[in-house]
This record gives sequence, C-alpha cells and structure tokens, in this order.
Amino acid sequence: MEAVVKSLSARVAEADADKPLLTRPSREEAEAAVRTLILWAGDDPNREGLRETPKRVVKAYEELYRGYRHDPHYVLDRVFEEVEGYDDIVLLRDIPFFSHCEHHMVPFVGMAHIAYYPTKGVVGLSKLARVVDVFARRLQTQEALSAQILATIEEALQPRGVAVMLEAEHMCMSMRGVQKQGVSTVTTQFSGVFKSDPAEQVRFMTLLRGAR
Repeated sequence: MEAVVKSLSARVAEADADKPLLTRPSREEAEAAVRTLILWAGDDPNREGLRETPKRVVKAYEELYRGYRHDPHYVLDRVFEEVEGYDDIVLLRDIPFFSHCEHHMVPFVGMAHIAYYPTKGVVGLSKLARVVDVFARRLQTQEALSAQILATIEEALQPRGVAVMLEAEHMCMSMRGVQKQGVSTVTTQFSGVFKSDPAEQVRFMTLLRGAR
C-alpha cells in the first residue's frame, strides 16, 4: 500500500499546477488513498469494520461523481418542434439535486428551478433535470453550477431567455466551520428576456412561489 500511495503522490507532485492530471489513478491507487485517509483520521483501516471501506468508497465515488463521464450537451440533443406554436414560458420547479463542494468535498443539497421561453421547440422535461444532475455530480461551487446549467440550455435550445435558481444547504457550513444548520444559499442566473426585462424576472419568481 505504501508504494502505491508514494507512486500516486509523486505523480501529483510532478504535475504542472496549471495543467490537469490526464492519467486517471488506478482503482488500487484510489483504494490506497482511502486507507491513508482512514489512518490520518486516527483509525485502523485493517480492523473488521473498515477492511472493505476503501472498496466501498471508491465504488461510491463512481456514482457520486458520475457527471464527469456524461456530456450535458448530448442530453439536450433532441428538440421537439411540434408544439402547436407554443412559445410561452416552460418552468420546472423543485428539481432535487445534491453535489459536493470543491473546497471541502462535503455535500450541498437543494432544489433547482429552471424556466425558458422556447423558440423553435422544446425538450423533454426530464432532460432538464438530467442536465442538473450531470453538472451536480461533479466537484462544484453553487455559483458555477448555476452558470453551467444556464449556458448548456442556452447553447442547445437558443431560447428567448433562460432563468435558473438554485437553493441549497451546504454541509461545509453546517457540519464544520461556523456550524450553522438550516442556512439556505440562493443563486440565480438569467439570460435573454429574463435578463433584459425585470418584469420577466418577477414573473419567474411569482410562478415559482405562487403555488406554495
């Protein structure tokens, strides 16, 4: 295990800080890193309850960070044009998501709300939720996540406007640091008519809160 950890550490140390590591560590290296963290935390990775933990953690990481293996643009590659001329607002409220803070690698959990004004057509409603999921299943900041969701919808659909709001609680604030539970962080991003016309932002907020 020591040799594996040293090998991985050397690769990271030798990498240029301005360039990403292009070689993905092996499963063995990832499991060795987890064992090192268990030791650093003060426990014995060889005791019965922790013996299989490195394998479980690596497997969990594959699921938690699966967004790196998916292309969000592919999710929105099919547009339905037969909508009988519909060109009014399309709004999805309360899309649940969870992500991980890139600063502390602990979760933040919340709801995403997305609206857009179609031009040539619409996408399946589940596709917007999938876009949220693709970006959320990466190391993130809430601000970047908001911007990435909007930019992807904007590029794929070229709508008259997009509105994105994320509301989330960050465990890096509730579990560590100031340890304040129940604090909600809200971020918004607007484009097109939502950005240029304050009345459209009001309409978005009204529809978002109206039925609650």
